[in-house]
Amino acid sequence: MPKLINILFFFGRIFAPLYSLAMIIRAWLYRTGIKSSRRLAIPVISVGNLTMGGTGKTPMVIYIVRLLARHGRRPAIISRGYGGSSKEAVNIVANGRDVLMSAAAAGDEPVFLANILKVPVVTGRHRVLTGQYVQQNKLADILVMDDGYQHLALRRDLDIVLFSGRELLGNGQVFPGGPLREPCMALKRAHCFVITGVTSDNQPSVTSFCEKLRLWQPTIPIFQGGYMAAAIIDKSGVSHNLDSLRGVPLLAFCGIARPESFFDLLGRNNDFNIKTRHRFADHHPFTIRDLTKLQQEARAHDCKALLTTEKDMVKLSGYNANLPVWALRVELVMNQEFADFICQKTGRQT
Repeated sequence: MPKLINILFFFGRIFAPLYSLAMIIRAWLYRTGIKSSRRLAIPVISVGNLTMGGTGKTPMVIYIVRLLARHGRRPAIISRGYGGSSKEAVNIVANGRDVLMSAAAAGDEPVFLANILKVPVVTGRHRVLTGQYVQQNKLADILVMDDGYQHLALRRDLDIVLFSGRELLGNGQVFPGGPLREPCMALKRAHCFVITGVTSDNQPSVTSFCEKLRLWQPTIPIFQGGYMAAAIIDKSGVSHNLDSLRGVPLLAFCGIARPESFFDLLGRNNDFNIKTRHRFADHHPFTIRDLTKLQQEARAHDCKALLTTEKDMVKLSGYNANLPVWALRVELVMNQEFADFICQKTGRQT
């Protein structure tokens, strides 16, 4: 797949300047007020990125929501609800107590976030409408907007831009010549940069990239974070110690933007005995046929269970499997300096 993407990027470079110009003009229209943007009465934190694909937005949203809750705030999440079948302008995925929509209707990420965070989650194409719904119904006193950096119609109080420690800026080209959603000049809108998935292997390239970021935007703080395997989750949502699967032969599978990050984490953890692995497309809608094939592949490699991500697990709740299916809970690890920064920007001190 990466080779195919690189080929498509190569042929797309001729059109990249046109897309880049369109994004520059779009940002200028919002900046000058020709296209209107709305500010809500409650603070808005945007978690987004400059590149396409996975940069760890979902783990960052989880980290921020938990941080805010620990400091007495009442956060809610708004997102596009990518992959969901609902066409409603505003979708109440969760009210803070109950999850009200399925992953098929709302999208896998919103339902996953609602399940583990127990906060209001509202989706819709226009984040102004979803934000206004939360505000008018007093569901929260602060909003976390998932994947919101390019959604300029809603003003935000804190703009967090994430980069994957594995990919960084890729080839540095704007779509369709590369993975960038906007040219690099768009970074000046950010309030901070976070490099996620930092490991000992990619630390040298991450350090070099951070030096470049400081040259481009010297006043914007840069933070780094890594991932850790926190727990094993069964299909009923019950958490188990990592030792539950120690030494058990496993088939690992996932349908996320950067499957390598999941597989690499498993490889770095000695608790897991991964015999084989299977990749699906991001937001893949799993079927009984998929699960049957995975079980057949698992048996062919003498695997005793299947292991996937929590985000993928929410799409398997209606299926029964002969082999056990487990999910790995992955948590983002950030330093205290970043927590202090978030709390300061949102009006709370640690």
